[in-house]
Amino acid sequence: MEKAYAPYSKFLVGACLRAGNGSLVTGGNIENASYGLSLCAEACALSALVNDGQRRWSEILVISSGNEICFPCGACRQRLFEFSLPDSICHLCTLPGVYQHITMKQLLPFPFGAFTLGVLDL
Repeated sequence: MEKAYAPYSKFLVGACLRAGNGSLVTGGNIENASYGLSLCAEACALSALVNDGQRRWSEILVISSGNEICFPCGACRQRLFEFSLPDSICHLCTLPGVYQHITMKQLLPFPFGAFTLGVLDL
């Protein structure tokens, strides 16, 4: 979260992914004055995962500066699903200490995936 850039909303979000091989990659949200161009922390962490040569993650920690848990947006849920393992876990928490642990299946119960397109092995 310390690397997040949110000068407009002041709402900082950080994400840390544990890759399938056990390594860790991180990302922070990056705001833009044109809000539609902003990047979510989860998307930044996924970019780091792929740029590190990894294609799967087993756990993600998402932490926000707010008092309420910040669930990934719909687009990030789909992005996370693309690279998740069947048993990937999401740890969602806040700086004040509120937390929840859920599975990727709970986060995105009806995903659109490679299987939808008839691709069986990526």
